[in-house]
Amino acid sequence: MLSAAAAERNKDPILSVLRDIVNTERPLQALEISSGTGQHVIHFAQALRNITWQPSEYDRQSLASIEAYRAHYHLHNVKPAIHLDASQPHQYWGGIQPESLDLVLNINMIHISPLSCTEGLFKGTGALLKPQGLLLTYGPYAVNGRITPQSNVDFDYSLRQRHPEWGLKDISFLNSVAQKNGLFLEKIVDMPANNKCLLFRKESLV
Repeated sequence: MLSAAAAERNKDPILSVLRDIVNTERPLQALEISSGTGQHVIHFAQALRNITWQPSEYDRQSLASIEAYRAHYHLHNVKPAIHLDASQPHQYWGGIQPESLDLVLNINMIHISPLSCTEGLFKGTGALLKPQGLLLTYGPYAVNGRITPQSNVDFDYSLRQRHPEWGLKDISFLNSVAQKNGLFLEKIVDMPANNKCLLFRKESLV
C-alpha cells in the first residue's frame, strides 16, 4: 500500500468537487484513469457508495498498490484494477463498453505524461462516456499561455527537463482537444496549491 503525500492532501478537496457534480441518488459507473497509489479511489468509494469505481494504471507497481488497498478495505464498489495505457485506443482499455460510463476521473496525469496520453484520454473518454457524462481532470495548468505562480513556473521547467513532452498544458489547448471528441469545458474550479479541477461534459456533436 504505497502512500503519496500529494494524494493525501488533495483527496478531500477533490471529493468536495465530486459531491457537487455527481448524482448521489442512483447507481453510477466511474473510471479513474491513472489511479496512482489507489488512495484516491478508495477515499472516493468510501464516501460515494452509489458509484462503482474502476481503477486503472499504466505503472505495474501502482497496480499492485491499488490491489493492496482493495484487499485491505474490502469495498464492494471498487473493481479490480486494470492495466490501461491512455495513449492506446479505448478498445484496449479493459473491455469497457462505449457509452457505459457516467464519470471519468484523471488526477495529476496530463502534465507528467506524453501528449499522446492526453489526446488518448479525451478520445477514449469521448467514446466511453454516456451522453451528458462528465470527465474531471485535476492538476496544474497554464491559462491563456501563462503559468502562475512562480512555483508552477519552476515545476513546469523541472518537468520539461525530465522529459520534453512533459509540462503544464494550457486549458484552452485542452478544451480544443476535448471539443474534437464531443467534450465541452463546463466549469473550472480553483483548488488548493495552485491546482484546478476542469469539468468536461459530453454533449452531442450535432
